[in-house]
Amino acid sequence: MKTNRTGKIALGGICTALAVIFMFGASFVPGIELTLYLISSLFTAAMVIEAGAAGGLSVFAASSLLGLILVPNKLALVPYIFCFGYYAVLKLYIEKIKSGVLQIILKVIYFAAVLVVGLLVFKSVLTAGVHMPDWPVGGLIAAGLVMMILYDYVMTFLINWYRRRFKGSPENLKLVQ
Repeated sequence: MKTNRTGKIALGGICTALAVIFMFGASFVPGIELTLYLISSLFTAAMVIEAGAAGGLSVFAASSLLGLILVPNKLALVPYIFCFGYYAVLKLYIEKIKSGVLQIILKVIYFAAVLVVGLLVFKSVLTAGVHMPDWPVGGLIAAGLVMMILYDYVMTFLINWYRRRFKGSPENLKLVQ
């Protein structure tokens, strides 16, 4: 399916609106927030496929700004803005690397960095003055890494489905053509 510039702009607007809708849902629906963030990030991936990294970053930036304006619970936007929203663009560049082992190492480093920073910020901002033992942090990071690797796998599966369904592309386990 070939799309012209106007079609890509319209698709970008639709993807942005849908990402904001799912972020809005994540701020209100308890228990499935991570699933809704995954779905929100898929709209950025669709734009990466259709319009490249610049299109994906445009959707990420626009949906983040609109989310900050429209979503009442601003704290609920933190996972999308700092981790999930731009991951499709990062995934594009990581998966251009030929070595699969290096791709996995870079993704794990990224996921670990996001988790460590998130936990440190959470601990310093939300639990300041409350003594919490340090031993569970390693377990939280390990569990978070497993979840983020699962997220990457599911995202790859859904990107491949999109490519087969809408682009007529054969099976390809990467975001890159």
